[in-house]
Amino acid sequence: MPLLPICYLNDRFVPLEEARISPLDRGFLFADGVYEVLPVYGNRPFRFREHFDRLDRSLAAIGIASPHSQPEWLELLEGLIGRNGGGDLYVYVQVTRGDEKGRNHAFPVGVRPTVFAMAATLPPNPERPEDYGASAITMADQRWARCDIKSIGLLANVLAKQQASEAGAGEAIFVRGEEVMEGASMSVFAVIGERLVTPPNSPRILPGTTRDVVLELAEGWLAVDIRALSVRELRAAAEIWLASSVREVIPVIRLDGAPVGNGCPGPIWLQMHARFQELKRRLAGTPAA
Repeated sequence: MPLLPICYLNDRFVPLEEARISPLDRGFLFADGVYEVLPVYGNRPFRFREHFDRLDRSLAAIGIASPHSQPEWLELLEGLIGRNGGGDLYVYVQVTRGDEKGRNHAFPVGVRPTVFAMAATLPPNPERPEDYGASAITMADQRWARCDIKSIGLLANVLAKQQASEAGAGEAIFVRGEEVMEGASMSVFAVIGERLVTPPNSPRILPGTTRDVVLELAEGWLAVDIRALSVRELRAAAEIWLASSVREVIPVIRLDGAPVGNGCPGPIWLQMHARFQELKRRLAGTPAA
């Protein structure tokens, strides 16, 4: 996913290759910060309010006052999108506690947060829905106990992704005991019988904005159970889906080396995919809400 040339850093739009932060920034030293990622379809930030509500929650959880109001964030994003040519892309936003000119574990006083944002092209989707499909592995969840905070401290997720990659898979699905949590970078759904099952939000799971889109699109069409999901149920599911801001909703066709269902995108996912694409078409180019 190529990065686009213009970024935002502390009140200025600058060429990405010229952006610099201090090595004493607490994000660099302590991973003391949070982030958001949101897609842009036809120049429109998708689910802007939901993403920045979550950013505000993450900032509050680690004791950083939001450096911008939501209208200011939206103006910043629109400036970044326009300077990078607009269209379909995604934006990454990161806020750290800032540069304290020292290295102290306790929060410094009077330090201004560092605000960084960049844009990148969206990964290409297959032309035909039938050509979608991902593989995944399950693994023990060894992350910290506040996964509901979208922290920039992602080493456990990075290691999980690397383990998945070495196993020839695209995603790692975290489990605690026999209970499914989420993917290393995606929410998890399973089609069991005629119902869509997804684990409930908790401190062990990041509340997914794309997960919420899926739940909304299912209303009046597909029965949904938000409940604990066991590894046994996941492995026996007719369909497994992964959802994220950048990848949208994709079907898992192999889990731990075994086919899911018949090893192809399932019929319920095909309907959800069509609904998701129609939502994108309808919202593209309209004002962000």
